[in-house]
Amino acid sequence: MASRKIILDEEEIPKQWYCILPDLPKPLPPMINPKTREPVPPQALEAVFAKELVKQETSKERWISIPEEVREVYRLWRPTPLYRAVSLEKALKTPAKIYYKYEGVSPPGSHKPNTAVAQAYYNMKEGTQRLTTETGAGQWGSALSFGCMLFEMKSTIYMVRASYHQKPYRRVMMETWGAEVFPSPSERTKFGKKILEEDPNCSGSLGISISEAVEDAVTHEEAKYTLGSVVNHVLLHQTVVGQEAQKQMELVDDYPDLLVGCVGGGSSFSGLLWPFYYDKVSGKAPKDTDFLAVESTAAPSVTKGYYTYDHGDSARMIPLVKMHTLGHMFIPPPIHAGGLRYHGMAPTLCLLNAEGIVKSKAYNQIEAFEAATLFTRTEGILPAPEPAHAIKAVIDEALKCKETGEEKTILFLLCGHGHFDMQAYDDYNSGKLPPYEYPKEKVDESMRRLKELYPWLEW
Repeated sequence: MASRKIILDEEEIPKQWYCILPDLPKPLPPMINPKTREPVPPQALEAVFAKELVKQETSKERWISIPEEVREVYRLWRPTPLYRAVSLEKALKTPAKIYYKYEGVSPPGSHKPNTAVAQAYYNMKEGTQRLTTETGAGQWGSALSFGCMLFEMKSTIYMVRASYHQKPYRRVMMETWGAEVFPSPSERTKFGKKILEEDPNCSGSLGISISEAVEDAVTHEEAKYTLGSVVNHVLLHQTVVGQEAQKQMELVDDYPDLLVGCVGGGSSFSGLLWPFYYDKVSGKAPKDTDFLAVESTAAPSVTKGYYTYDHGDSARMIPLVKMHTLGHMFIPPPIHAGGLRYHGMAPTLCLLNAEGIVKSKAYNQIEAFEAATLFTRTEGILPAPEPAHAIKAVIDEALKCKETGEEKTILFLLCGHGHFDMQAYDDYNSGKLPPYEYPKEKVDESMRRLKELYPWLEW
């Protein structure tokens, strides 16, 4: 039986983004200047971000209007479909009902343009000529290239070197949309040159790529920096995903018992999570929904990392942020789920995890691709490696329902397709994928070095 597709009219595209900050169980710890040990004033962030984005970053407004120019671009692919995974349910012989929100229908093939278009728009309005950024798997770089093209801006992308070579067609897509793309670490920045001097074969990390992109932005007046995940204004732009999913679940008179998503920096899962979290805290939720964040064992920032202050980049250009972290000098193994290779995590998501509101789980890439293959053979859509981790968790939960007979409703986010990840699938099919697991000892060593840098930090 084919999957059941639940669609909305384009007039149902949300008119506002939801900001979680007023509804967190406790205030979000502020960014800290490591030199003064004082909170960073919002105005200081304007050196790298557009002013309107800085305003959104610290906003206490629950609902922020989406500019009509941005909604007009959203109409190219939004609202995105919600599917009932009937064929997967049948294969698993589970009484659970499985739904997935599919963001792979966007031009870049993922959820990322939900924020890329917004960030490009606000920067264009403020006169920025060029945007810089980092990208891991290439989905965020593709999205920003796309957004900049639409608003006639230039873009410079620093792509983690391992992904640059693993996924050349992502680079081609970015360049076709007008971006200049560099493998990171690169010879283009002082920090990139420093890393290459120390290790000419460095495979890169998101922390290094972020440092290069920030350095580029702050040393050129015509440029600003953009982020594809982690920070508040990015996550709130993604709430169009969860708001649409709420309306689609209403159409089938259902509501999730469990919400699942993959996490690297946290943007896709937060986009689905936040509106349902608001249902819970506002008393509107008909069920006490559980929230599960799924990460890679190769970059297990939530499941193995420390919840403390750390830098978001390797060069320590970004202020200290309280989050789950593996240490800012983390160099991940070159797994195929490039979007899950970040050393940190969105501070809001970390706070919710620390408070026990969001649970977490990690899987290795063999487990993820095994789940993705079953999904492809039942549902027909080829998932990106990142959401394959969420699919693995969904399958495990559905099999638990099979054992207990519980008729649970599970909703997960399929945040992108895997059409540029064929090498990864080929490696899996031919038995070449190793089950990477980042050692806890390396995390402890990174934290020891962090303590040496900032002995005054609370742990």
